[in-house]
Amino acid sequence: MKQRLKVAALMGLGIYFLLFLAFFISQNVQGGPLKTGFLVVAADRGFLGNQEIDAVMDQFKRRRIASLALIGKDRQGIEDGYAAYIRRAVAELEQQGVSQFVVVPMFLSAGDALFQQYRDRIGQAIGRGNIQWAPPMAESYLTAQILLDRVEAVSTQPSGERLVVLGSGAVDEASERRIRNDLERLAREVTDRHEFREVDVHVYYEHGAPGHEEKNEAVDARIIRTAARRGRTLLVPFAIGVKFDQRMSMEGWMGRKFGQFDIALGKSLFPHPDVLTWLHQTANRYSRASREEVGVLIMPHGSTRPYNDGLERVVAPLRGRYRVEMAPGMGDPLILGQAVRKLEKEGVTRIIFIRMYALRDHMKARTDYMLGLAMDPPGDAHGKVPPRIRTSAVIERFGGYEESPLIAEILLERIMEISERPEDETVILLAHGTMDDEQNRRWLEVINDNIAWIQKGLERPFRAVKAMTLREDWPDKRAQALLRIREEIEQGNRNGGRVLVVSNRLYGSGPYQRLLEGLDFKMNGKGLVPHPNMTRWLEEGIGRIIQTMLPPASLEREAGGSTGSESRRNHARVLKSEAPPGFRAGPRAADG
Repeated sequence: MKQRLKVAALMGLGIYFLLFLAFFISQNVQGGPLKTGFLVVAADRGFLGNQEIDAVMDQFKRRRIASLALIGKDRQGIEDGYAAYIRRAVAELEQQGVSQFVVVPMFLSAGDALFQQYRDRIGQAIGRGNIQWAPPMAESYLTAQILLDRVEAVSTQPSGERLVVLGSGAVDEASERRIRNDLERLAREVTDRHEFREVDVHVYYEHGAPGHEEKNEAVDARIIRTAARRGRTLLVPFAIGVKFDQRMSMEGWMGRKFGQFDIALGKSLFPHPDVLTWLHQTANRYSRASREEVGVLIMPHGSTRPYNDGLERVVAPLRGRYRVEMAPGMGDPLILGQAVRKLEKEGVTRIIFIRMYALRDHMKARTDYMLGLAMDPPGDAHGKVPPRIRTSAVIERFGGYEESPLIAEILLERIMEISERPEDETVILLAHGTMDDEQNRRWLEVINDNIAWIQKGLERPFRAVKAMTLREDWPDKRAQALLRIREEIEQGNRNGGRVLVVSNRLYGSGPYQRLLEGLDFKMNGKGLVPHPNMTRWLEEGIGRIIQTMLPPASLEREAGGSTGSESRRNHARVLKSEAPPGFRAGPRAADG
């Protein structure tokens, strides 16, 4: 009997051990995070050119697991001579435990014939591993900045100059068209800022491609004809060309070919510091960030010290949990750039950018463009296109605090602070407003949504609650708006009525008291901050985005053991305890 018990106990221990081992393997192998490595694929450029590539790779490898695979044409008579370089680069990553491969093409365009020639072979060399293909350089706004630098380095008076941007790598009409389209898109970065007399884009065919001599001679003839016309001609060879030595290089050949003509020759794409910036940004985009790598950048309008201090009271609770930088202003490139660079110096690779403006589209077009999140400049630039902020950080953003029901709760609190007899009172929620009539109408719609939410939660409804905007920065529109506001105040005071004006702006009441002088009303001029709901709005938006940035384990640590649903329940309890007199909870709209 004892023997059977002993055997059973041993069997039980064995089963327990096997189950534990299976669990351990599943957690650490099957379910564990894949180790990511970056296989950078670049054209063999010859001695000097490869030195430039190696210098960039040396810096890239300081922060990432990466290897370089050079590919090129068969110049030495050895068939498939570059296969060994590809295999060596893959093996280098595998030896470091990489199981998730990100292939980064250090080529200007996906239409480049050399890259297309080797694409399948690279995939086959990686084989069973997980593989992702990053886009080539033309897909990044950073590459457009390199072209802008190259053009501005040789341009003196754009209005009197003709610009020629020259690419290479075509083997047929399809690849030529694809490379040309990429170059034309990049060239818009230049023409959005400078008005040249003429801009042309040409593409050289690869040596050995069918009809390449005739094609390239035709390109040369077009460049020479351009140079023969009145005005200065700029030629920028925007490609990653070969560079065996200084003479046997793309710039060297261009100089000898067109040296006798009145042509200002620019530099090619490589080398440039933003090539490394592009590499780091690509790597950041294909990597999961740690908690310490996420930063928060908040852009309110900003003003004098009391205004800024009021905002700081809202932001202060976040500073213990996030790396936070403030960039007050209307998308000021200097202030935004300083804040981005400061976060990067602290090791941030992901930035959550918050437009702390009333509506989600306020300042969106401008800041999206400046941060490289949109290729087209804002429609209201009027020839003054803002500069880009060159960063390797991956940026996500949100804005539009007034589209959140949390703001309706603040407004209700501000109303109840000065209300005495709701049934006799007309409430005017007075906001800044915009110049654009359609955007101003939408702002009023958002305020009216908040009013509807407020009215549903009141036991004693007001005589009226109205949304109005002053449009204070535009004299003609302000005069019309002010006339309507004064009329509403006078109307509200009739028949024993009383008017409450609530400042529906981020901080304070601006010019409201001065412009409404002489009228009978009671004002709550606090504005929306400081108030815990504004902090909650920031926290909720950050929380939504950060879930896409951090791996699950980091999110659990970030939550501190509290689930999202528990957080919402706690939030509801806080709201109940802070509800002003005369308020009962009504239905809530979805957060914007």
